Amino acid sequence: MAQWQHMSQLIQRLPDDIVNNLYPPNLFPIEVRHFIAEWIENQRWDDFLPENVEQESQARALLDQIIIMLQQNAQQNANVVVKMKLMQISRSMTGFQRQPLQFAVLVRDVLRKERGLLNTPTQIPSPPAYQYESGEPSFPNMQDVDHLVLKVLEVQNIRQKMHQLQEELNWERQNYEALQGTIQQNGLDAKKSEIQKHIQQLEYNVNAMATKRFQLLQECVDCLDQCQVRLLSRLKAWRWEQCKAAIGQPFDENLNPLQTWCEQLLGVNGNLRQELMLIVEHIPELQERLRQLQQVLIQSSLIVDKQPPQVIKTQSKFSTTVRYLLGEKVAPGKPVVLKAQIINELQARNLGSVPGDNVGELINNTAILEHNTASKSTCATFRNMSIKKIKRADRKGSESVTEEKFALLFSTEITITGCDTPYRIQMISLPVVVIVHGSQDNNALATIIWDCAFSEPDRVPFVVPDRVPWRMMYSTLNSKFTSEVQTKHNLDPYNQHFLAQKIFDKPDFSDDFSNMMVSWAQFNKEVLPGRPFTFWQWFEGVMELSKKHLKSYWSEGLIFGFIGKQHLHLILQDRPNGTFLLRFSDSEIGGITIAYVSATEHGAQKIQNIQPFTKRDLEILSLGDRIRDINHITHLYPEFHKHEVFKKFYSEPQTSPHGGYIPVTLHTKVGVEARSAMPPPRMADNFPGHQFQQAFSPQDSIAQDMDTAANSEVEFSPNPPVVFPEEIPRGNDMELDLDSLLRTLDE
Repeated sequence: MAQWQHMSQLIQRLPDDIVNNLYPPNLFPIEVRHFIAEWIENQRWDDFLPENVEQESQARALLDQIIIMLQQNAQQNANVVVKMKLMQISRSMTGFQRQPLQFAVLVRDVLRKERGLLNTPTQIPSPPAYQYESGEPSFPNMQDVDHLVLKVLEVQNIRQKMHQLQEELNWERQNYEALQGTIQQNGLDAKKSEIQKHIQQLEYNVNAMATKRFQLLQECVDCLDQCQVRLLSRLKAWRWEQCKAAIGQPFDENLNPLQTWCEQLLGVNGNLRQELMLIVEHIPELQERLRQLQQVLIQSSLIVDKQPPQVIKTQSKFSTTVRYLLGEKVAPGKPVVLKAQIINELQARNLGSVPGDNVGELINNTAILEHNTASKSTCATFRNMSIKKIKRADRKGSESVTEEKFALLFSTEITITGCDTPYRIQMISLPVVVIVHGSQDNNALATIIWDCAFSEPDRVPFVVPDRVPWRMMYSTLNSKFTSEVQTKHNLDPYNQHFLAQKIFDKPDFSDDFSNMMVSWAQFNKEVLPGRPFTFWQWFEGVMELSKKHLKSYWSEGLIFGFIGKQHLHLILQDRPNGTFLLRFSDSEIGGITIAYVSATEHGAQKIQNIQPFTKRDLEILSLGDRIRDINHITHLYPEFHKHEVFKKFYSEPQTSPHGGYIPVTLHTKVGVEARSAMPPPRMADNFPGHQFQQAFSPQDSIAQDMDTAANSEVEFSPNPPVVFPEEIPRGNDMELDLDSLLRTLDE
């Protein structure tokens, strides 16, 4: 707090503009610095770097703590005014929760500038710049728009005063001309002189106000230009955040503030054009600037509010919504009809021209722009659109059909109230991949994930880098995993390291992977060593399993998750028998296994891995019930008794069924325990009218996972008649070249 004590004395001698630049009221008000000064100075803000996305969770935690402390200070403060001010600030600071790292960097810069001022009191800090750089959006400043509106009002007031002065001047001139002969006859020279001076003063005032009015008009047009540039940057940022939402990053989809901003700027533009028309001397430069600003604003206000699905299967229905932010300004009369068409990558790069060849046929591809009074939004909703057929471009090398990107182009002609000519406007959707079969969905989604995660804000459609640093890839995987599973429990550094070892095929590498470059081929073209699937197919299978069956377990930290063999043996080697952990299988898509410590025949210890449980297994019997049933495992790593942490997930005992039937329960048995529990195989009994039997699939038998495997079986009690089928080869033994087949069907 020592720094703030010195700083609070210094700012009393600083100009207001410097203080406001140092503590921006709409970003980091001085009240925040004052009320929690000691806590702020005790945090390590200097460690934050804007490009280090891994610090985002740490920055979010600090931001949340600041908001809580502000609310606590507000509750404890007896001054009602201060209380309300602090509550208002705490609410406004929640806007940073979408970009906590940017907030941490802001606080870092404020503290650095404070130290600079204290060391060199004459130094004037520059205001913090929040530009749209490197994909980071600027913060909208509605105060600038309000300031612009006030300037326009000042111009209008000056014009009204000029009109009054001009009327008074005309009256005085008329009086002067009428009295001039009388004045000469009566010798009233003093009266004549007085009127002349008054006329001269009025003329001077009119000319001075005309000059000031012209200067204000120029300032207003400049200010309007600047506000519109910031608005367009914010619209671009909104679309960028919408794109990033595909990989699980937070996104505020509320367009109402931006719509208000658009409407205000269009209104200011119209008022300024009116003011220019009332000036006798034409000012073509300002008129042309206003015309261009108006055109850009009208053509930039079309937004794809609800994007179409980014993986679209032909002959399937989908919906999308387009919103026009100047909908209330649309001229009444003929309905505005929006048309959608599908375009390829080459056509997307030439949006200024009308697309040439038709690359696909869309059904239900028109919608009317309709205004909703309740929500004050003007939207066109395409509810039952469908791609009937698609024309592919020539593929290069090993490129798959699931790597080809398209987009939907929305276009219309619109007339704004007060404008003489209609405007042709259009907007493009995010990239989409068109598939013809559900088996292509996984690979198509990989294309979209890579595109949304690693594309640049102002790229040429739809260019993406072929290689990215691992730290960016890991951040993407973490965001996607937590959003899909709907959990706040992030992947930890151990998970990160194992995922890197897996994608780079470096199981013995123990150094930092952060700056190693991972390629698109490593992500989803090349199969993992010794496996029939790619890295993404394996990771996506884990996400799907976790989302449907493991969300609660993962969120409570009961699943270790992604862990390699070496690390597994390292942390379990000294643990007592029965210690276990839950990890995702690295040999099977969408499987979770139990690794546990057990005793060998000679009294030593070994680590065993139970056959992975898949989605199908967990649909039959939950993970909690399986853990309850397995007697070999007793304590979750490091030393939590399994019944303490998993009891809430155990199923309640079944009540006796109606009708006198004998109840049936399912139990999981492992290894020797499972084999001893099995009854000898026998044919099913014959019942009148039907034959009853219970068959086990090969997935219920022994499978190998990592170095040692144990048997996992489901036991039925009491034992029903059982027929064991012959061994059936697993699906991986019979692979089809589906991509070649689907490509042929597609063409």
